[in-house]
Amino acid sequence: MQYGFGVDLGGTTVKIAYFDKEGTLLTKWEIPTDTSSGGRNILPDIAAAIEAFIAGQGVPREEILGVGIGVPGAVDKAGVIYGGDNLGWGTFSVKDVLTELTGLPVAVGNDANVAALGESWMGGAKEFQNMVMVTLGTGVGGGIVVDGQLVVGAGGGAGEIGHMTLNREETESCGCGKRGCVEQYCSATGIVRMARRMLEKREEPSCLREQEQLTAKAVFDGAKAGDALAMAVTAQFFAYMGEFLSNICCVTAPEVILLGGGVSKAGAFLLEGVRQAFGRVAYHAHLDTRFALATLGNDAGVYGAFKLIRG
Repeated sequence: MQYGFGVDLGGTTVKIAYFDKEGTLLTKWEIPTDTSSGGRNILPDIAAAIEAFIAGQGVPREEILGVGIGVPGAVDKAGVIYGGDNLGWGTFSVKDVLTELTGLPVAVGNDANVAALGESWMGGAKEFQNMVMVTLGTGVGGGIVVDGQLVVGAGGGAGEIGHMTLNREETESCGCGKRGCVEQYCSATGIVRMARRMLEKREEPSCLREQEQLTAKAVFDGAKAGDALAMAVTAQFFAYMGEFLSNICCVTAPEVILLGGGVSKAGAFLLEGVRQAFGRVAYHAHLDTRFALATLGNDAGVYGAFKLIRG
């Protein structure tokens, strides 16, 4: 039996998982992400954690396939990262550095793309060869799998679906510097932003006015309870989602679109709203596209990272 490691590098913690070749997650643990000194300690810390595990478990090194790692930033097929979001990193080969530190084969990918690969391999899309994963959280991320292969693109820039333009009339800037990005309407923060705008424009009573801290969950809960203003916000959200996803389908034609991230906790309400909005605007050849929720949760990244090295 052969084994390997999947690593999901986040801005606060590093998730590390140990798998057998068949994809069974045998154990997992976390270490803090040390972003001091320009992030220079991050990869040595990961290497040390893996080395300590190998020594503690007495795993023969010849049985280890290697280490797969998902990192927050654009990564090309050679394992070079072009600046790490919130890590302090510049451009360098994560693959070369981590290979030298561990003495093991290393494969590297963008964290959102790698999570999509995990869901494609062992999660909500494992029955399909063509899928798009959309992560709806503080921002909007995702990944694209076509014919079973992760789409990386030139310079690792494929899959940045949260920064497709939805509204040319937007006056506020997205965090990326553009205006009218998907992320400004379809993320959890985007939903709250739309709700606040609507609260300013409309005067009727609403449960949203009673919230000490307005959240996307409060908007969805209000809509489910029949609150008119909350329903108007979710209708706007679903309309944006329908347009966004129909445009993606014109390029990738997935069999299934998976929805993950914190907003996906809205469950069936989210799926049904997206399905209806998509059906109103989608190109006829894509009307059979399925929608489902991601199933691996916070483990999607380590599964996908291991799949990178497993092949």
